[in-house]
Amino acid sequence: MKNAKERMDVIAAYRDVGTYRGAAAVCGTTHKTVRRIIEAHQAATEGVVPVAVVRPRNYDQVIELVADRVKSTSGRVSAKRLLPAARAAGYAGSDRNFRRLVATVKKQWRHDQARAGGRRPAVWSPGEVLAIDWGEEVLAGRKLLVFCAVLGWSRFRFVRFATDQQLATTLGMLAECFEVLSGVPKTVLADRMGCLKGGVVANVVVPSPDYVRFATHYRFRPDFCHAADPESKGIVERLVGYAKQDLLVPLELDDDPWVDGIAGLNVRAHAWCEEVNAALHSEIQAVPAERLAAEAEVLGELPSLRLEIGPKPVSRKVDKLSCIRFGSARYSVPNQLIGTTVTVMVDERDRMLRVIEPVTGQIHAEHALVAPGETSIVDAHYGRPRPETPRRAARAKTPAEREFLALGPVAQRFLTGAAAAGVTKLGSEINEILMLAAAHGTDALLAALERAVRFSRWRAADVRSILATNGYAPHPTPAGAAFTSAVVLTLPSVPTRSLADYALQPAIEGNEGGEVS
Repeated sequence: MKNAKERMDVIAAYRDVGTYRGAAAVCGTTHKTVRRIIEAHQAATEGVVPVAVVRPRNYDQVIELVADRVKSTSGRVSAKRLLPAARAAGYAGSDRNFRRLVATVKKQWRHDQARAGGRRPAVWSPGEVLAIDWGEEVLAGRKLLVFCAVLGWSRFRFVRFATDQQLATTLGMLAECFEVLSGVPKTVLADRMGCLKGGVVANVVVPSPDYVRFATHYRFRPDFCHAADPESKGIVERLVGYAKQDLLVPLELDDDPWVDGIAGLNVRAHAWCEEVNAALHSEIQAVPAERLAAEAEVLGELPSLRLEIGPKPVSRKVDKLSCIRFGSARYSVPNQLIGTTVTVMVDERDRMLRVIEPVTGQIHAEHALVAPGETSIVDAHYGRPRPETPRRAARAKTPAEREFLALGPVAQRFLTGAAAAGVTKLGSEINEILMLAAAHGTDALLAALERAVRFSRWRAADVRSILATNGYAPHPTPAGAAFTSAVVLTLPSVPTRSLADYALQPAIEGNEGGEVS
């Protein structure tokens, strides 16, 4: 494109030479460019406003499709995923041009979202807000939860580890944080944690009764973010990511990070907090530990005693059935804990019973509360599924019984079937059947026992009768079943005549078509 000076040079050269090509040779451009500049100059001199020619683009028909999909996915859909739908809608352009369209629509959508949000940076006051949040990570193949809290004005950070985020654990972490701060802020800001909220009415979070009791004891106001609005507590969201990268990544390099359990991990977390709180904070350009000393003067006073939250723990010993008894009901635990003592925690709100390790707090089992006299069993605690019916296997005690059961599964089926049929003299019947084995052989006896079981014949005489047929006993087919073998019968032979003997005589010559008398 030509600037203003270059356009004036072209106009002057055209006035001197009078031709497009001559002016182009003087100015070092093309005659087409000279013509466009001269025509635009003449139109402007005559007061004619040039009308820009809007050329259609090959993606005009899919702009609305792309805009709707970007809006419905909050700007997360990719051009690669959208391209098949655009092709089906009639887009015939290149993939690169379509990627440009999607990028432009996403940029416009993000710009509109930023304008619609109208957010402002937070202004923190000393002793005002403590933001808390939970993070989740996998350490050495096991799930690990990270509790993070940061004081808004001084940026003092508190990080601890846990294996669950139940109400008692969360409030215990919060109480420990208050003790480290040596005071209580006016407000504790959290997202809508399921352990802290009792319900939501008209988008207003109702704290759980235990959380209200805890807040009353420590004299602070519980506050909750809006749903799906992590930006309102971004100060602690950044701390969660920082702790995962700077604290958990070095722990992954250890041979066994869990060697000392949660207590050992929390010792590392305590040392990390002292290190980062003693360093210069990049945003406030101050040391958080030094600022906390000034902020502690406006923090609320700690109560003399820590509030006990949740039900009191109850100890139980695991019996030989790998179960514990609580409330006249029986609950299973992993069979490795047989003979050990475990702690039982009951959550009346969720109606759950949890079996935990007394020292480490590891959860061994979780059960829904059952009525007195009932049993709650988890098959995984025993390493195998529960059989549908109790197994009553035959166990030989006499030499004859051992010899008979040694014949195989068919002998056991015969024994259990005869017992179920009420054969009272089953011992003598077995002795007679063993004598038949010596006369007819084991293979013939097994075949006879198989047939006896099939037709529910439980006497030694029945087995002897089957052996007497020498394998030629008929095999009847049940009613309604298809025949599996043909029945061959020998029939007497009788004289037969050929079908040619029954053929009609040929018509008499000369009487074709006439009557036959």
